[in-house]
Amino acid sequence: MRQIILDTETTGLEWKKGNRVVEIGAVELIERRPSGHNFHKYLRPDCEFEPGAQEVTGLTLEFLADKPAFEEIVEEFLDYVRGAEVIIHNASFDVGFLDSELARLGAQYGRFTDYCTVVDTLAMARERYPGQRNSLDALCKRLGVDNTHRHLHGGLLDAQILADVYIALTSGQEEIGFGSFDEGGGHAAPVVHAFDASNVGLRARVTPTAGELEAHAKRLEKLRAKAGGPCLWDLIEAPPASANAEAAAVA
Repeated sequence: MRQIILDTETTGLEWKKGNRVVEIGAVELIERRPSGHNFHKYLRPDCEFEPGAQEVTGLTLEFLADKPAFEEIVEEFLDYVRGAEVIIHNASFDVGFLDSELARLGAQYGRFTDYCTVVDTLAMARERYPGQRNSLDALCKRLGVDNTHRHLHGGLLDAQILADVYIALTSGQEEIGFGSFDEGGGHAAPVVHAFDASNVGLRARVTPTAGELEAHAKRLEKLRAKAGGPCLWDLIEAPPASANAEAAAVA
């Protein structure tokens, strides 16, 4: 699976008022792991910033004066996203601006979604956390993603943070050991052992002790907090009360 985590910065809040894209940042994930093949461009907007927009990004027309226009990087950008699942926070904002940029270049470029599919993490977060704040900063705090280095909005920086948020928002198996990291910080490939059922004999049922049950309950509470709801073991029938009583007696 090829996924692109994407963010744009603009000269203002509405493309309909003539505002333009000034930065595109994107992080590529292959099978949910960063590939290192990122995309990052600053763009010359050929228009003024709206009041307050420069304070958000820290970008200036002077800095952007020698940067390429969107038309100069459009082919490279479309080749980069082509066929991918593109993940954006508040996708209607970024897609609206990208569609506007493509429209400026002619109808032959079509729309952004002609080249890729789009997933909106804001919609995902609102479904999972209804009635709560679901800005990127709020999700970082809720999901334990470090964003202390985010002093200004930036296309590539926000895409990198959103990649961590998206993985946390859509994961859960990593917490219970299905995903692991090697010492170098990368994902270690799982080791699969062959299972020979012919060598397995019948064994007596093992009853957990009271201490083991208590530790298990605490672990489940952590998983529920991480997942924001029930975890896998909640779907499994709880052990009979007699088993718990027997475990307490053994302890």
